[in-house]
Amino acid sequence: MRVLVTNDDGIASPGLAALAAVAREAGHEVVVAAPATEYSGMSAALAAVTTQGRVAIEQTSFGYAVPAAPAYIVILATLGVFGPVPDLVLSGINPGANAGRAVLHSGTVGAALTAVARGLHGMAVSLDYLAAVDGPTLHWTTAAATAGSLLDRAAAVPPGVAVNLNVPNRPSVASVRAASLAAFGQVQIQILETGDGYVRTDFLQTAERPAPGTDLALLAEGHATLTLVRPPAEVAEPGIPHQRDGGSAQDRSPGLG
Repeated sequence: MRVLVTNDDGIASPGLAALAAVAREAGHEVVVAAPATEYSGMSAALAAVTTQGRVAIEQTSFGYAVPAAPAYIVILATLGVFGPVPDLVLSGINPGANAGRAVLHSGTVGAALTAVARGLHGMAVSLDYLAAVDGPTLHWTTAAATAGSLLDRAAAVPPGVAVNLNVPNRPSVASVRAASLAAFGQVQIQILETGDGYVRTDFLQTAERPAPGTDLALLAEGHATLTLVRPPAEVAEPGIPHQRDGGSAQDRSPGLG
């Protein structure tokens, strides 16, 4: 299996190296292409730095350093920029959980969602150092090993579905639990100061208690969490005609003559 490893923290991130290493150890063909600098919180933005319309790609000893957001890098991969199109995109390992409905804003998750929207498989991997901190140590190898054990599962999920994995910051993980998304994120934007023509904000840890069985609740209990997520898709509204595959909405809506 050909695997693209990317992230939103940059080519020099230790989490990126740990994730690429575990994929190689599993026997997969791995190509690394990641932002040259940090692009956190970019969701699935197609942002890139260009010079005269060109995106400069530096080929380093570790992988490709691209001055672009991770979702943009994934699209480049689907267009063959880094060689044959990958089967699976791994995004991470992010320092900090990507959990709850705040995954909407995550560049790490955005890369995985972009992958599945383009017909590939995708898994985002994050290390939660807020809910289960083990001193100053970040256990990248724990998160990488957990992700490595799920590579085949990530490559076998139904089309259009991405895997979001969060791992507690511990030397080992006893279990991986399926989890729903918490109603909020682990951190939220809060206003620190307002004035005439300006506002000052910061990201602060959420004080609310997550509902049992959600990703944030299970992470706080020391479990790794696995959540399946989808890119945006239309939702059929009852009573509103919805047209598909040609023909008129009237022709295809039951009860309309």
